[in-house]
Amino acid sequence: MLRTGKHVRRWLLILALSVMPLMTAKAQQSAAPAAVLVADRVFLTRERTLVAQGNVEAFQGETRLRARAIRYDQATGALTIEGPIVISEGADTLILADAAELDPDLQNGLLRGARLILNQQLQLAANQINQVDGRYSQLYKTAVTSCKICEDGEAPLWQIRARRVVHDKLEQQLYFDEASFHIRNIPVFYLPRLRLPDPTLERATGFLRPSLRTTSRLGTGLKIPYFIKIGDHRDLTLTPYLSSATRTLEFRYRQAFRNGRIQFDGAYTRDDERPDKTRGYLFGYGQFDLARDYVLTFGIEATSDRAYLTEYGYSAKDRLTSQLTVSRARRDSYVRASIYNFESLRDTEVNDELPTVVLDGDYERRMFPTAIGGELRMRIQAHSHRRTSDQDIVGRDVARLHGELKWLRRLTFGNGLVADGQTGISFNGFDIVQDSTFAQNQSDVVPFAAIALRYPMLRRDGGGVTQMLEPVAQLAWIGGDRLPIPNDESTRVEFDEGNLLSLSRFPRPDRRERQAVAAVGVNWSRFDPAGWDAHLTVGQVLRKDADPEFTNTSGLAGTSSDFLVAGQIKTADGLSLTGRGLFDEKFEFAKAELRGDWDFARGRLGGSYVWLDSDLGEDRLQAVSEIALDGDYRLSRHWTASADWRFDVADERAASAGIGLTYDNECVSVDLSVNRRYSTSTSVEPSTNIGFNIGLRGFAATNGTERYVRSCRN
Repeated sequence: MLRTGKHVRRWLLILALSVMPLMTAKAQQSAAPAAVLVADRVFLTRERTLVAQGNVEAFQGETRLRARAIRYDQATGALTIEGPIVISEGADTLILADAAELDPDLQNGLLRGARLILNQQLQLAANQINQVDGRYSQLYKTAVTSCKICEDGEAPLWQIRARRVVHDKLEQQLYFDEASFHIRNIPVFYLPRLRLPDPTLERATGFLRPSLRTTSRLGTGLKIPYFIKIGDHRDLTLTPYLSSATRTLEFRYRQAFRNGRIQFDGAYTRDDERPDKTRGYLFGYGQFDLARDYVLTFGIEATSDRAYLTEYGYSAKDRLTSQLTVSRARRDSYVRASIYNFESLRDTEVNDELPTVVLDGDYERRMFPTAIGGELRMRIQAHSHRRTSDQDIVGRDVARLHGELKWLRRLTFGNGLVADGQTGISFNGFDIVQDSTFAQNQSDVVPFAAIALRYPMLRRDGGGVTQMLEPVAQLAWIGGDRLPIPNDESTRVEFDEGNLLSLSRFPRPDRRERQAVAAVGVNWSRFDPAGWDAHLTVGQVLRKDADPEFTNTSGLAGTSSDFLVAGQIKTADGLSLTGRGLFDEKFEFAKAELRGDWDFARGRLGGSYVWLDSDLGEDRLQAVSEIALDGDYRLSRHWTASADWRFDVADERAASAGIGLTYDNECVSVDLSVNRRYSTSTSVEPSTNIGFNIGLRGFAATNGTERYVRSCRN
């Protein structure tokens, strides 16, 4: 009964105090909702002061106040609050205080011995906080930090001390008067005025985190990014990069539209590397949703010279691609039209003699005729590439039209045998100009047919382990003879588990395999609920006549291809291995690649190995053999080390190497990196880059990385 009576008194008090603001003229004129007060005990003094004590809570809109006691003066409408006081304003603002005097709306007043906590990140401790109109908080003799504050009195890792700090809740800004930045208790620099965004603000005009960069060619330089908020949907970032050898202005422009977005990154440079030349680059991309499910995408990649991107660390690309594409993908149809412009940055390639301008279009549709069953596919592809050279042969231009109509049908028999059949016809027409060694106009019609058989077998072992064994075989026939046309598109052929059963393993329709071709193989898979999975594919292609267009290292030369072996293993301990190789009867490899990754409790380790035999048909004068390693390791709760290394086994020298060290906690992040590039050419020389970044947490909405809060000493 006692607890029930206490509960009734609390809610009677809610009803009584919910009309308190109506007792004053100010509250009658206010549009704000009425304050609601809840307490364990309430009484009225002779001075007509209403006193609430014990588990006191007050509500005003999104503001919630908890205190030990509240005194309400009905004559003045003032609230005198005894601490400890906790005031929460929405989900992002929390105020802790020892004592306070506020108006009934909790919008104006004075708090003593207070701390303001923003977005659970930034702490502002002050002797006094003045609340003004529910928008401004004026803090006096303030210390600001996002570091953990321990009770042993030790100074935080960093803090900003100021005579006064004004927090504008509407603009989400912090204004500092007479601010000094301290590391521990040591003042580092002083600013009479300072403005910073509060952690709840996602975008605001101002300086971003600076970085220090040292290179063996450009010296030591400083980057100071400045972010400009142009509107709610676009912004511009300007980054001066100054060193003893370069004067560079980097920029990034972003804009979001109702139906798409764009972004442009670039730089403008005057440096000592090429004193009389302006250098720079421009990368841009965009995507827009158009009517009737069409999508427009574009990309721009351009640079002033071959060495610029590598020297300044903007990109490792050695071939640039600019493109404009309109496409639409639906369940039963696909259409695309593209224009490309390519630029090679390799010293061994001449852009005038490369097909740098390319037009490409695709239309594909599939239908399901009920009369004959199966699936009917129709495809039309148009392609044209042009070289800028006007010389005969090296300036060859080619246009091509390809059409294909094929019918596919799958049958599954009662014994589990699966048969996939297809048949069809294709058309090709070519227009070849500026090459006197080939006839200008050529065309052909090519019929084809294929039947593939699969026999999947399933076995279930103990513990829920499932194994599948699937022999596969295909017999295909492609009619006609290959036209005497140049090979501009299918110069590199990959033979892997994805195209073992393809009718043609050339990447583009300007080349097709001909006559009778067979493929045999077997797939094996193992699935373990405990996390140990494996997959293996072995296969070979057999043909009636050797195809001279296949290079030696393609694995498809001769009447019998090399053996294809591809596999993958994944364990529950975070280990994964993926490998693929082509080898002949003597177990001599033409191609091999292996990738391994291990994710463990304190880090990650990965590595890869690639082997490509020399092949004049693929313009590879010597074998390629390369090892690459990368990984990171958490040394402690806050320290993480990372490294990467690439070694050219064929040349017996390192290609690149890098190490990094990161310190990360709740209030600061520090990154140090050292990278060395050993490769050299006529336009790019070996160089060493050192980068240093330091950032203070607490002045951004998100930081994008995992944070570890430091613990206090006992």
